[in-house]
Amino acid sequence: MAGEGSAITVEEITLTVKWSGKEYTVRLCADDSVSELKRRISQLTNVLPKRQKLLYPKLLASKLADDSVLLSQLPLKSSLKMTMIGTVEDEIIVDQVESPEIVDDFELGQDEAVDIKDNEVNKQKLRRRVDQYKVIDLRNPCREGKKLLVLDIDYTLFDHRSTAENPLQLMRPYLHEFLTAAYAEYDIMIWSATSMKWVELKMGQLGVLNNPNYKITALLDHLAMITVQSDSRGIFDCKPLGLIWAHFPEFYSSKNTIMFDDLRRNFVMNPQNGLTIKPFKRAHSSRESDQELVRLTEYLLAIAELDDLSTLDHSKWQYFNEDGVKRRRHA
Repeated sequence: MAGEGSAITVEEITLTVKWSGKEYTVRLCADDSVSELKRRISQLTNVLPKRQKLLYPKLLASKLADDSVLLSQLPLKSSLKMTMIGTVEDEIIVDQVESPEIVDDFELGQDEAVDIKDNEVNKQKLRRRVDQYKVIDLRNPCREGKKLLVLDIDYTLFDHRSTAENPLQLMRPYLHEFLTAAYAEYDIMIWSATSMKWVELKMGQLGVLNNPNYKITALLDHLAMITVQSDSRGIFDCKPLGLIWAHFPEFYSSKNTIMFDDLRRNFVMNPQNGLTIKPFKRAHSSRESDQELVRLTEYLLAIAELDDLSTLDHSKWQYFNEDGVKRRRHA
């Protein structure tokens, strides 16, 4: 299958997956990873990737347990059937607490980051994801003339590892004030590397989905992510903003979009649009001192009238001079 505007041809692979007495047809490409296979199975069965165990003849179980392995490296045959063992999550909160914590975030060298973003294979994966993720969960209409703010959940808006009787105790301080102020200039989308059920549950518990002072434009989950590969860090998932831009080209682009995430790897396909937020952890002890959203509110409002946000170095947001922006506006 050739990507639009590209001479690269990628072999298609069609697999049959058996689960809970039913058979599912999964179509992928040879350059997809086991992680992508699990994501596609999750889309069909609602079994989260981390809950899936894949069984396949010829002693491939150990390789299928490695999410980074590419399908082209496995002797898969369309005529054989793969069995998946896994359970749909009924209790999302328990599922989240049991999930392993990602602590090995990394920063790629500038040249390698550019290579990932410009790599034609990764561009093809993004085009396929745009086709597969056909309907973004749009909660409110896009607003003409507004910029776009894309927000992560875990450790960005919410401490998902600590425990509390009330989820509001784990909410990042000033969250609603931050969203209210940002909404004046930005459409707001929530993009989490978890399931849509978790996104809806957590945002509902925190009062984000029905707040009278602001509206959430859309929700995205792990199914909208793609898998990329770097020479130094191997294979990992990321959140390509190009998917949003492809769905809403008349509203959003690289020029008017900014993304907050505690993992910089998540915006490796669009590094010029990403801002690495300080993780919000140990909510009970840090709640009184955490001022991150207050300061980021000032930054968002200061840059809101700029023509092109992608020209900014968001890694230096704390040193941004708002007065300089105001002078340029009125010059």
